[in-house]
Amino acid sequence: MSHFEAIMLALLQGLTEFLPVSSSAHLILPSEILGWPDQGLAFDVAVHVGTLLAVMIYFRKEVVTLLGAWLASIFKRQHNAESKLAWMIVISTIPACVFGLLMKDFIEMYLRSAWVIACTTIIFGLLLWWVDKHAKQTDNEYQTTWKSAVLIGLAQAAAIIPGTSRSGATMTAALYLGFTREAAARFSFLMSIPIILLAGGYLGLKLVTGTEPIDISNLSIGIAVSFISAYACIHVFLKLVTRLGMTPFVIYRLILGVGLFLFLWAK
Repeated sequence: MSHFEAIMLALLQGLTEFLPVSSSAHLILPSEILGWPDQGLAFDVAVHVGTLLAVMIYFRKEVVTLLGAWLASIFKRQHNAESKLAWMIVISTIPACVFGLLMKDFIEMYLRSAWVIACTTIIFGLLLWWVDKHAKQTDNEYQTTWKSAVLIGLAQAAAIIPGTSRSGATMTAALYLGFTREAAARFSFLMSIPIILLAGGYLGLKLVTGTEPIDISNLSIGIAVSFISAYACIHVFLKLVTRLGMTPFVIYRLILGVGLFLFLWAK
């Protein structure tokens, strides 16, 4: 993989990890359409590290507060709004962990294709548009219940299917449950921390126990570019989502999905 390809793939990961447009789809498409080589396990670990650092640093105050409150609820039996939110994030992480472990081989074998991405990009884009237009949008993330945490967690689990978008699916579920756009985005970003940490740890373990060669220069590029682009993306999205809504991302998903269908039929 060339440095240019590493920069572009890391940029795609950083810009799409937290937008409702599917980062996994954008990382699969260069090899499907442009014939680029697979980026490899080591590079996947690098861009996961970059995006994880971005979201943790951007929400550093919230992370420290929530983690402290969560630990206090366990060891000191002290409960407050922050500890409740922390537990809701934990609960919302469980479905994706279970679904990922049970279905990862099936998904890798049968669903990592441009055809699947084209379908899920359009279907879940339209679902996001419908929910964004009809949801009441009155609640914030601190009003999350265990039932809504489970539902949002199931949406995150479904997003393991390429093209669905983890952020898109979780924001869709949160909006459906009555969250405001900003609250849906914030809860989605916060719940991404444990799932990215777990996914990155799993990939890192595979890397350590495997024999894949490591290109330090490309890994450094992957971490740096994905971190910078993801951090900027989070900041801009939170500033604009209340005003613009989800429509621009729905339009992008529809254009991408239709374009993919046309490309695949023309091959």
